[in-house]
Amino acid sequence: MPHEPPRTSRLALADTPNAVALARLHTADVLSGWGVCADVVETAQLLVSELATNAVRHSEDGEEPTPPFSPPSSVQTFELLLEAVSGAVRLSVWDRDPRPPVLKEVGVCATGGRGVFIVAAMSRAWGYYPARSAPGKVVWAEVALAAMGPNEGRDASAAFPDRPASNGLRAPKDARADANLIGRVLVGIKDL
Repeated sequence: MPHEPPRTSRLALADTPNAVALARLHTADVLSGWGVCADVVETAQLLVSELATNAVRHSEDGEEPTPPFSPPSSVQTFELLLEAVSGAVRLSVWDRDPRPPVLKEVGVCATGGRGVFIVAAMSRAWGYYPARSAPGKVVWAEVALAAMGPNEGRDASAAFPDRPASNGLRAPKDARADANLIGRVLVGIKDL
């Protein structure tokens, strides 16, 4: 049986507000082309949205994101990598900020701060590691291609023994029970 080459797609994006929408479109286009089902594509788009938003918002040294029409010398970039891996799609975003992502509890009235929680709740595994050939870090998440139970496949250190563990940054157990519902609600809210 012929060995199918690994499916990967890499996209560098300018650190500008429109980058998040472009990352979502790229994700939908690539994953649809790979024959990934619509529900998985939708979840992947949500996760890419959160990862890309964090890359844009938390640029190096906590600087503000670059305005859309900036001189080329002031524009920074981040990179999105999509990979088909064993039974899943892995989404990775490299940015220049070395600070690790923080999973925090936020109140119901908070206007932000839920990105890492959403990533943790909607992915089968997630984590981060220092970038190897550039400054900053890579934050990654996996979306299963097949249906999984709420606690199956959640241990990132077991899934990637060659990468640093996520230092226990995982969603609270009760947050996983309705992860699909949470994701669909959030996708609906973002589309408003």
